[in-house]
Order: sequence, then C-alpha cells, then structure tokens
Amino acid sequence: EVFETDWIKLEVIGDTDSLQPDVFGLVEAARILCDDGFKVFPYCTEDLVVAEKLLGVGCGVLMPWGAPIGSGMGLNNEYGLRALRARFPDIPMVIDAGIGLPSHAARAMELGFDAVLLNTAVAKAGDPEQMAMAMAEAVIAGQRAANADPMEPRDMASPSTPVIGQAFLS
Repeated sequence: EVFETDWIKLEVIGDTDSLQPDVFGLVEAARILCDDGFKVFPYCTEDLVVAEKLLGVGCGVLMPWGAPIGSGMGLNNEYGLRALRARFPDIPMVIDAGIGLPSHAARAMELGFDAVLLNTAVAKAGDPEQMAMAMAEAVIAGQRAANADPMEPRDMASPSTPVIGQAFLS
C-alpha cells in the first residue's frame, strides 16, 4: 500500500549458504499472495516442474537464478535456462542473481530472457558507474543479437563465402 503497487518480488530462501530458493515454500507463498491479488515475481530455480507450479498458482512472471545471489558466476546452467525459455515462450522471464559481468547479462538476453536483475556486480565494482553503463549496453547488445536470429552453432566447419564465379589459382 505504501508504494501503491500490487507487484511483489518473492524470495523464499531455503539454504543460507547458497541462498538457493526453497521451491516448496516458494510455491505456497506465491499461491497465497496471488490469491490476495498480488502480481508475484518469484525468485526461483530453472526447474521446469517448479516453474509450472508457480504459473499454476497465478504467477505471470518467472525470475530464475543464473547462479547463487552475489556470486557473479554468470549462467551456471544454460541448458536448464534454455529449456525453461523454450517450454514457456510467452511468459516474461527475468534472470535474477548471479550476473557478474556484462557478458553474462548479454548472454541471458541472447537466450531470449526479457531482462536481468542484478545488484552485486555494480555495487562491488571498482567503478560502479562504468559497470552500470557496461551492463546496460550489454543488455541492449544481447537483445539485438537475439532479435537478429543468430546462426546455430555447428560441430564442423562450413564455408560461408560463395565460391561460384571465383577464380582459383593453382
């Protein structure tokens, strides 16, 4: 009421060392808050079943971690994050936690996430203002890359320069 918003970021921490979400408590707390009319933004893992349950209780946004809060390790489980994005393509998703470098933020956006939420990477940087600007530019670059329909990686070399009409010297 003080902030005149029905948005609420929900963190239910299950482990004090890793700050990993307690997914069981998270789903229950999200249900209660959604039933009370809040738009809940849950800090969660990339687990598909947990995501399904959070959406089922009324969450319209998912906020999976990239890595533990404050770790700066980037995206620890790209496979899981890609699977989550693919399973729920129309759900807004924000990578929350673990971003340490602008390249991490860009990668999250390249994977199709809608935003990143970060703090420690900027707060602990030697020059927070420069880091904040670098993060903003990285997010824009990642969005542009995702929108450009990038090529798929290949296991083998594949020539990209046309050779038709080219002279060959022997």
